[in-house]
Amino acid sequence: MHRTSFFIFCGALIYGNKGMMWCWLVQARQVLVLALLLLLSRQVCLYASQPPVIVFGIVPQHASVELARQWGPFLTYLEGKTGLSLVFETATDIPTFEERLDAGRYDVVYCNPADYVQRSSVPGYRAFAREAGVRLQGLVVVPRDSPVTRLDELAGATLAFPAPLAFAATLLPLAHFKTQGLAVTPSYVATHDSVYMAVARGYFPAGGGIRRTFDNSPPDIRQTLRIIWESPPYTPHPLAAHPRVPAEAVARLRAALVAMGNDAAGQEILARMHFSGFEAGVDADWDDVRQLFGLPPAGSRQTGLP
Repeated sequence: MHRTSFFIFCGALIYGNKGMMWCWLVQARQVLVLALLLLLSRQVCLYASQPPVIVFGIVPQHASVELARQWGPFLTYLEGKTGLSLVFETATDIPTFEERLDAGRYDVVYCNPADYVQRSSVPGYRAFAREAGVRLQGLVVVPRDSPVTRLDELAGATLAFPAPLAFAATLLPLAHFKTQGLAVTPSYVATHDSVYMAVARGYFPAGGGIRRTFDNSPPDIRQTLRIIWESPPYTPHPLAAHPRVPAEAVARLRAALVAMGNDAAGQEILARMHFSGFEAGVDADWDDVRQLFGLPPAGSRQTGLP
């Protein structure tokens, strides 16, 4: 073979092999991309199949540790009944909790009626359940061995309250003092538990609270206190959902809450929390509280809930 022809033949072989190698690399790259796309789509499907995470905000009537102890089993029970993923959250004090309500931080909230009616327009929380057969009443407690038996004996005193806008524990007692012409100075101590402890230890002659938190307070504190006044009854704390929560998820939660009192495990949890049970609630149920604040009634306003 002529030398030139030989080199041409060898070059064809070499470049031909490189071409084949290049084709193989292109095909391998395509297979790799396809595999990655399949893996990504699988992850997306798995993610989509996971239940949505719902942040459950609880008004800090008690210390955070105590709230977690009470509400943890409650939320675990609801997760089992609804298939939803529920995350407990609270705040260090009621004013911080209210700031987070304003920001719409919580997906579902258990809050006092005053906080609810002032935030049912913006950011638009909507009640879907409430404690069954119960009305909310504020109360005033004094040390058990105190000589005080009437509110007028507290005129001019500094009294303990949880927070400025705590509906039944602060606003109702202070409103009653005002209508009776009795001047008192409020001192805000962050939580209901702190009120009961401060009064029991003699730091204040009296303080404001509500029946459920009083009954839930530690026995060694509760047994050293005495109730001297209770307010007229109002619609109790709502469970309310932010507008971003899917209506179907809210419906699941409401159904599980209403059925909780008919289930042995649910009854045990409710008893530990001093809840009677739950019933469905609608926005207009809190018109009695709106009237107290001079707010317009809910009327026929749509809730967006099933």
